[in-house]
Amino acid sequence: MSVWRALATAALLWVLAGDGGARADGAHWLPAWIASAAPPRFDVVDGNMLTYRDQTIRQDVRLGVSARVIRIRLSNELGLTPVRLRSVRLKAQADDPRDVTFSDQSEVTIPPGVALISDPVEMLVQRGGLVTVSLHVPDEAPGVVRRTPVRLGTGDQPVGDGVPIERRQGFVSAIYALTEERPAVIVALGDSITEGATATLGAEADWPAVLHRRLEASCPGDYLVLNAGISGNQVVRDGRSPNIRARLDRDVLSLPGVTHVILIEGINDIRHDGNPANPGRDPEEVVAGYRQVVARLHLSGIEVLGGTLTPFGGSERFDDRSEASRQTINQGIRHGELFDGVIDFDAAIRDPLRSDWMASGTHRDDRLHPNDEGYARMATVATFPCRR
Repeated sequence: MSVWRALATAALLWVLAGDGGARADGAHWLPAWIASAAPPRFDVVDGNMLTYRDQTIRQDVRLGVSARVIRIRLSNELGLTPVRLRSVRLKAQADDPRDVTFSDQSEVTIPPGVALISDPVEMLVQRGGLVTVSLHVPDEAPGVVRRTPVRLGTGDQPVGDGVPIERRQGFVSAIYALTEERPAVIVALGDSITEGATATLGAEADWPAVLHRRLEASCPGDYLVLNAGISGNQVVRDGRSPNIRARLDRDVLSLPGVTHVILIEGINDIRHDGNPANPGRDPEEVVAGYRQVVARLHLSGIEVLGGTLTPFGGSERFDDRSEASRQTINQGIRHGELFDGVIDFDAAIRDPLRSDWMASGTHRDDRLHPNDEGYARMATVATFPCRR
């Protein structure tokens, strides 16, 4: 048995013994990857909700920290019906797949409102390594976690590399790693612009992923960046998902080791609802929501950085009122001492000649969402010093 295999086996035995705290050698649990729970409202085609039935969902997930042992979190917290999973498997690189159990059960049913944590799985993964999670869904069920790249197969069998990637909702909401690493843990909290809904599929081009790679290149092991964006999310009111205050405990405060949050959200609040006669929320309401989020995070010792709202001139629901609200909110973020620091995403991608529009080459056709270049520019202005 190799030295690393022996260490991993010892770590697994410790976990199975029931000690959930930090080991004497410094190993502890961190979220290596996350995806926020979301209602089954996104995957709709021609008015019909997409569901899984007798299909295997394959997700290839890149871990932000190294792992000795892994645990998976499955969510049905915002689902409406029970979800049955006949099998869950975990695979790293060229290793054989490992069966994942939940309280020693390989087949599980997750009631609405519930999340399940798997039993520990011994698995050595380097920081930045890929793991493959495969879930077989025997009965009809919609996905209830935000959209991520997946591959789909028929029945309970492996899904090959040649199967095309789709962007679909799923069920895996976190992967936890037992690790000796101690990075600062940054959660990017926001809407579709943070989720990366318009980034190139499968390219890991959303701004949190780009930021993580940039920090890893300049300060190896110092930072872990996690993506808690949900398309359509809002600060003040529920949209296609619970508002940011309602999901704060589940998506941030429940995660071990979080040190920083980058908050960029509010565009969906201040735009009208498709009818200009129904204006968006006042900027003061959005700022009041920010204050609540910051206050609760500060109670847990988490530093909060405010991201300015990006331009959306020329988009479908843009109007003078929403632009005035955006400017008011951005002034409050920059100068209102709301946050522990400011990340000026607006300045990163706005047109130098027309500040209410994104710069040419940084946006999708809808003029609301950045493209890969826009996301890359956003990641560039989020600066953090090396910690060691």
